[in-house]
Amino acid sequence: MTDLSTGNTRPGLDPGPLPPARYDRPSALAFLGYAAAVGVILWSFAGAGFSLEKVISSPPRFADFIDRAFPPNLEPQVLERLGWKMLETLQIALAGAVIGVIVSVPIALLAARRLIAPRWVNQITRTILGFIRAVPDIAWALVFVVAVGLGPFAGMLAIAIDTVGFCGRFFADDMEAADNGPAESLEATGARKLDGVACATIPAAMPAFISTSLYALEKAVRSSTILGLVGAGGIGIELKVGFDLFDYPTAMTVILMIAVVVVAIEHLSGWARTKIIGEQR
Repeated sequence: MTDLSTGNTRPGLDPGPLPPARYDRPSALAFLGYAAAVGVILWSFAGAGFSLEKVISSPPRFADFIDRAFPPNLEPQVLERLGWKMLETLQIALAGAVIGVIVSVPIALLAARRLIAPRWVNQITRTILGFIRAVPDIAWALVFVVAVGLGPFAGMLAIAIDTVGFCGRFFADDMEAADNGPAESLEATGARKLDGVACATIPAAMPAFISTSLYALEKAVRSSTILGLVGAGGIGIELKVGFDLFDYPTAMTVILMIAVVVVAIEHLSGWARTKIIGEQR
């Protein structure tokens, strides 16, 4: 046991837990930093229009919406129309995600450090990927609606470019984190650097590639459900029309369909991730 008055351990007794160390008093500069952070947070709340009065008054309005939206519109012709739109949404997500994942691999090779490209190419490629990620997918949808017109093709392109920004970055990081030993051994036997990357680095990073790709598919499904709001195809337009016409039962049907499909895709992706990566490990 430790004598708290002297700090010494008494012989013959088991030492007990020491008292927790006290926090150091922050310096004046650190205190000013904390105060500034709190000020920025409060400033953000004010800029966002936070109103406690609106928060308190919102439950009755929300209850009124729920009352008007239930029961959902389950008419056969409505379900058929929404079902086709939901299928189109999944097609947009799957096609865009597949194109994005495929294009991401060569781009990631240019972005990954110490592989096949010089450092200045790495920096330029990572900057481009950062720019792609910085632009929201719905903004990309607007750009492609202007470029190729209304419809699901614009949505597919928006999902593809968004997936490139996401997967390109993580694929590059995964290859950088992979063990370089096998690739270096191949190069020592006379193989080209690109051969070492293709035969050793990429296979070593493949489980991480698969996990990232499946998550990108989940992300694509969630994103594609709202691209219809700007005319890029999918079920989002049905949601917008439902609210614009105050057809809340139909809007609720769309919301429930989106929730069911997204949750199902997430569970399917998790199952596939466990099966595929588990087998490879």
